[in-house]
Amino acid sequence: MDSPRDILLATRRIALVGASAKPDRPSFGVMRFLLERGYDVTPVNPALAGQEIHGRRVVARLAEAAPLDLVDVFRRSEEAGAVVDEAVALGARAVWLQLGVVDEAAAARARAKGVAVVMDRCPAIEWRVHGLPERIA
Repeated sequence: MDSPRDILLATRRIALVGASAKPDRPSFGVMRFLLERGYDVTPVNPALAGQEIHGRRVVARLAEAAPLDLVDVFRRSEEAGAVVDEAVALGARAVWLQLGVVDEAAAARARAKGVAVVMDRCPAIEWRVHGLPERIA
């Protein structure tokens, strides 16, 4: 199930790690896009914990966003591995590393545990590429 299309269609709950309240940041726009498509998105950012982004309360830690279908990672590549490992430990079914974020070793560890992985892609772009419906069921 590493196909971006399959992951997007099978997902309902998303933890967005590295969420930003700044409208010019990619995570801000992607979070809005996912919410508009009907996903239940929990923003994760310790610096913003307790605040709201797009009407959703920000949590400090990934564990606070569980249960997890998908963990969407807006972190630098060198920081992504720890997030991937935590997502796997918390039972996430899939991990999505955003454009420019690549960690082959972390992806291999996740896949070895049966977790689907997408790297260096954006769900908003993939949504359009695959011609997915306006909203999930």
